[in-house]
Amino acid sequence: MENQRDNEKNLTISDVAKALGVSKTTVSRAISGKGRIGAETRERVLAYIKEHNYKPNALAKGLAQLKTFNLGVVLPEDYTLVDLPFFQTCLMGISEVAVSMDYDILLTMGRENENTQLMRMVENHKVDGIILMRTFTKDQSVEYLKEMGTPFVTVGSTNYSDVIQIDNDHKNACRELISILLMKKMERIGIVGGIESHVVTQNRLRGYMEAYENAGITVDKDIIYVNADREAMIERAVEKLLEAEVDCIACLDDAVCMQVLNKLRQEHVKVPEQMKVASFYDSSVLENHIPSITSLSFNVRELGMTACRTLLDMIEGKEVEKRTLLGYEVILKESTK
Repeated sequence: MENQRDNEKNLTISDVAKALGVSKTTVSRAISGKGRIGAETRERVLAYIKEHNYKPNALAKGLAQLKTFNLGVVLPEDYTLVDLPFFQTCLMGISEVAVSMDYDILLTMGRENENTQLMRMVENHKVDGIILMRTFTKDQSVEYLKEMGTPFVTVGSTNYSDVIQIDNDHKNACRELISILLMKKMERIGIVGGIESHVVTQNRLRGYMEAYENAGITVDKDIIYVNADREAMIERAVEKLLEAEVDCIACLDDAVCMQVLNKLRQEHVKVPEQMKVASFYDSSVLENHIPSITSLSFNVRELGMTACRTLLDMIEGKEVEKRTLLGYEVILKESTK
């Protein structure tokens, strides 16, 4: 009898979960009365606990009561309709992992210099951790979350220290694509698009510069047009690049690429005969274009899944990699032949 009481006294959340064939999160939710859990499952867990005289220790009970089983995801407010497929696919990856671990997703919007909604989410204790979907050179959200000690990860790289980052390897991907184009005798490759304060833009430009440096060719900075994010600015950049007689126009994303292609069509410039074109990001926007467009392909769903898994590990107190870079594929198509 005494042995049985000792065993019951030492019963843990893991023991209860294993005995009932449920997750530790489910047991924790049943104990705390918080989070999404079916009434029948809660009753089954509580009945087992009562039967075995389970008394969660103070730490386990405190953790159970503090957890919300919600993850916050901050989308950039300045995204365009063409950006939407990226964020949707990444969110699908996040959601797939979150649901499998009995977590829910709370979405909010964020701007480069304003994070009121994020602050409300954190200070009202609505989430256990945050995923930032865009990073900036000067990032108020990163600074705030570091100050608050809230577990968070960024989708995309950041220049801040001690921040857990999940990203595609944009720098090396762009370096490899530009290196291939340089080897194909396209020595004057113009650049269009990208917001300079976005870290992803800086990484893509670093890759571009490294490709030229490795090839021993001097970069002509007069054929680089960043911060061209509006139609009129993109069209003007294309006009300037045509005047400069570049061999190829490399677009920092697929949305810019579509506008570049439209402008070239208006100017009766044939691709690839009179101008080569490439994109640093491939999506459904470009998939049916004729001619087909040389681009970089990334697994965006895996990006979201990895970000969510990493954040959940952080919440559980596990050690995680500071920076995770996922792979890429260079897809050479008709537009650079």
